[in-house]
Amino acid sequence: MAKEPTKDNPEEKSDRQEEVFLREVDDAVREDDLKDFGRRYGVWIGGLIVVGLASLAGWIFYGNSQDEESGLRSEEYVAAIDSVQQNNLDGAAKALESLQDTKQDGYRAAAQLMSANIALEKKDTKAAVAGYKKVAADESLPTPFRDLALLRQTAAEFDILTPQQVIDRLKPFAVPGNPWFGSAGEMVAIAYLNMGKTELAGPLFAQLAKDENVPPTIRSRAVQMAGVQGIDAVQISTDEEEDTSAAEGDATPVPAVEEGETAE
Repeated sequence: MAKEPTKDNPEEKSDRQEEVFLREVDDAVREDDLKDFGRRYGVWIGGLIVVGLASLAGWIFYGNSQDEESGLRSEEYVAAIDSVQQNNLDGAAKALESLQDTKQDGYRAAAQLMSANIALEKKDTKAAVAGYKKVAADESLPTPFRDLALLRQTAAEFDILTPQQVIDRLKPFAVPGNPWFGSAGEMVAIAYLNMGKTELAGPLFAQLAKDENVPPTIRSRAVQMAGVQGIDAVQISTDEEEDTSAAEGDATPVPAVEEGETAE
């Protein structure tokens, strides 16, 4: 068995002293390295921390300011709507002035569209068309706003446009399933009539008449217009419902076979 070291063992004492010495040297070296690192890079690290804190503060301030700005824009837009409902068009137009160039796309588009609507209501077709055209051409705005502006622009200019111009603008929207099918489809169908293309106008009116997603007023007019073209849109819709019901009732239920019986 190995002999256990004792306190009086010179070798053990020497080893311990050496171990303590090495630890002190190691600690000193680390301290010097840390001081040297701090002297070299302390300013940069401090700068980065300051920049990081400043960025965080700026981000928080920006978020709060955006919320506050959204609240202000909302109040201004609601004030404009209230003025329109009170038939105070001049007051509404004034309330919309600060929203015309706001950086918030939704409010800017809505304000410009409403301003164009007000101009149209005041019989200023030129100003209305210019407003709609501005929204339709602004690629920074969401597509629904731009599409609506194009439809409103075309409706305002309908009497001065050629039928082909109307069709070229609105044909992509004049298809079942498109959100603007009602308004676009009606204008395109009328344009077909103005071109003498009744074979295209009649079926389009019939599609409008039977599409439940189309506003009731447009559907009602479409039924009448389809009838003028010799198409009974009401009968078409009824026949389709009967065909659907018949298809659903084609499957005749098979009687269950009781245990112990055989199917004939």
